[in-house]
Amino acid sequence: MNYKMMGRFIAQILMIAGVFMLPALAISLYCGETAAVYAFLLTLGAFALVIGLLTLTCRGAASAFYAKEGLVCAGASWIVLSLLSCLPFYLSREIPSYLDALFEIVSGFTTTGASVVPEVERLSKGILYWRSFSHWLGGMGVLVFLLAFTSGGGKGQGFTMHLLRAESPGPNVGKLVPRMRKTAAILYVLYICLTVLNVIFLLIGKMPLFEAVCTAFGTAGTGGFGVKNDSIAGYSPYLQNVTTVFMALFGINFSCYYLLLVGNFRSVFKDEELRMYLGILVGATLLIVWNLRGFYPTLGEAVRHAAFQVSSVMTTTGYATTDFALWPAFSQSILLLLMVIGACAGSTGGGLKCARALLLFKGLKRNIHQVLHHRRVQTIRINDQVVGEKVLD
Repeated sequence: MNYKMMGRFIAQILMIAGVFMLPALAISLYCGETAAVYAFLLTLGAFALVIGLLTLTCRGAASAFYAKEGLVCAGASWIVLSLLSCLPFYLSREIPSYLDALFEIVSGFTTTGASVVPEVERLSKGILYWRSFSHWLGGMGVLVFLLAFTSGGGKGQGFTMHLLRAESPGPNVGKLVPRMRKTAAILYVLYICLTVLNVIFLLIGKMPLFEAVCTAFGTAGTGGFGVKNDSIAGYSPYLQNVTTVFMALFGINFSCYYLLLVGNFRSVFKDEELRMYLGILVGATLLIVWNLRGFYPTLGEAVRHAAFQVSSVMTTTGYATTDFALWPAFSQSILLLLMVIGACAGSTGGGLKCARALLLFKGLKRNIHQVLHHRRVQTIRINDQVVGEKVLD
């Protein structure tokens, strides 16, 4: 196990996180939030101390980096990052307990969206920004950012591939271009562009800039940290519809966007996972709208709430426009099923992933055929490509 290489890698992760914390510090300075300013400064000092110790103790690291290092490094970097990144919450006393602060930041980085803060509107703006940004950083992954825009500290494609495999939420890791590092860069550029586009559409709906940025962070990371106690319910129908669309967009495999940009429309339209994902979104929305007939004053309102909750739950974002606990049991059951299925592989959404659900269905179908036809040899294909038995296992 190459511990020195992993230590150097974790130091670079912390360095990037420290840079990302600077806007939150700037916001606190601008808003005159003294406690938050000191909290961020002390946290940056802790970052610098740990980075210095890791740099000194991990000199002369060998370049060998294998799958086991990638797996351990991915897990260790998130643990160390969480232990330090929660300090602004705790040191500012806006979350008095360190364990609660740790829970909040882990929920942010993992885009879980669970919170121990009962009144988010009482948090200072700098802390709110850092809380929401944790979703954005965790959505695509700080490891992917490191691989995309820095040297990463390792050599060769093996280093990059092992880390991407450890970080990837899907059943397999594919390349958009021959070099994995360039693939990571493309993914992050697409991620940034979609986030900026989301902010622009929210601003068009007259959402304040700070709220638009924080809401876009929660949408992009499909985590659901908001800046209002009632989530998205208090915003206009236009803003709710914009959030619905972008939650769904961030649940799509980012490789589809790349294929669209390079003009490969046929591959996108033939993508089985994408068709399954969109089909489930539309089908679930229609079923819930049918089940909610008479529940809301107008059909348009029923469609808006149904589409929003379907998009929010299937992508595991967690935003809400209404209390769906009051909905009929049939609608709640659909939402529960969507929560399990999740979004597409290669997206920021959570859940089982549509790709895995598709593989499970095709695997079950093949097993039934093999029972009926013992000598029949059948391969499983997705998008006209044979899925290896290693992936199925």
